[in-house]
Amino acid sequence: MEPVLRGEDLRKYFGNVRAVDGVSLHVMPGETLSIIGPNGAGKTTLLNLVSGIIRPDSGRVVVRRGDRYVDVTGWSPARITRLGVARAFQVPNIFDNMTVIDNLRAALVGATGVYSRTLKPYYSIASVEEEAWRLLEFFGLAGKAESLARDLSHGEKKVLDMALALASKPNILLLDEPTAGLSAAEKPLVTGLLKRLRDEAGVAIVVVEHDLDVVFEVSDRVMVMHEGRLLAEGPPEEVRRDPRVKEAYLGEEA
Repeated sequence: MEPVLRGEDLRKYFGNVRAVDGVSLHVMPGETLSIIGPNGAGKTTLLNLVSGIIRPDSGRVVVRRGDRYVDVTGWSPARITRLGVARAFQVPNIFDNMTVIDNLRAALVGATGVYSRTLKPYYSIASVEEEAWRLLEFFGLAGKAESLARDLSHGEKKVLDMALALASKPNILLLDEPTAGLSAAEKPLVTGLLKRLRDEAGVAIVVVEHDLDVVFEVSDRVMVMHEGRLLAEGPPEEVRRDPRVKEAYLGEEA
């Protein structure tokens, strides 16, 4: 089995700050990979390099497309998305003044381009409507379909953002702090969805996350970054026991 995504010897410097300093990563089909580390370790910068938001100073990013790899280094995020790599952000990227169902309809039209081919109102396009409701059901938002997105709870907004990212039917989903700002009662909603996306939808997931309880619950593999470099990598329990990780991040009490 070959990786669906690879980052090779990626580097990004901001002046004298080595935000990402020679980090490589790979993501296997249907795998959940979590990236953890202290503040300033370079986690989000690495995710930004992979998703095309910023360009690496050196190294490259390749995405598997069928039986070949495509070098996407320097590509725009929109172009990378068309190869099956979707991104959801720490702050939900949704249309607050639109209903939940209209958010999904708009995302689906944008992802498929069906409107430009039919010139029909999006709500009358059967394929869009069917897929919008399928996503609502999968993400547990069917009961909120006609609610304005701004009226959702913070956790529900996070879930909607993930649903919008899935509108393009990606093979790989990149998530930046999916549980940030959630209450203890809301976190199981997101962690449950992450497991379902992996197990039922077969999506490979890369998660930057600070909540270690979430990380060790949902991850197949964990990468630990420290000062822009890869400190440790492996199965969750192996990483939890690593003395270097305890010293740099988890603390000797962990």
